Amino acid sequence: MLVRTVCKRLVVTVTPQTEVIAAAKLMREKHVGFLVVVEPQTLETYGRPVGVLTDRDIVVSVVALEVDPKDLTVADLMSRGPAAVEEGESIEQALRTMRRMGVRRLPVLGARGMLFGVLALDDVLDVLAGEIGELSGAVHNERTIEGVLRP
Repeated sequence: MLVRTVCKRLVVTVTPQTEVIAAAKLMREKHVGFLVVVEPQTLETYGRPVGVLTDRDIVVSVVALEVDPKDLTVADLMSRGPAAVEEGESIEQALRTMRRMGVRRLPVLGARGMLFGVLALDDVLDVLAGEIGELSGAVHNERTIEGVLRP
């Protein structure tokens, strides 16, 4: 199975110049804890990920240290050069990257390194749970059919 078939295409993004308070409000409004930071808009580069910002980044680097968020932009907190996967990679490759990097979400890149989507561990677990349910159903039906055919 390929990353493009599992990842979410609707991604919440910000630029490095976005104020941290605005980023936090966006997370609350969109019910997400992960923002992809993209280059400021130009004809060639808008949508190219340059970092990621998580709700945990804000808690650990701002709230816990009692830093005034009014003085900060996303660039001050974001993780630069995030691990990412290509849309055509296999889920197995993506999971290896997540494990190696110790992350639960990865930006997914499409043509020319532009943002295609986000792959979250939760998305993969949902797909795997569905497949396990199908396997379980096949075993159950096999027993039922055999019981009818060979009483």
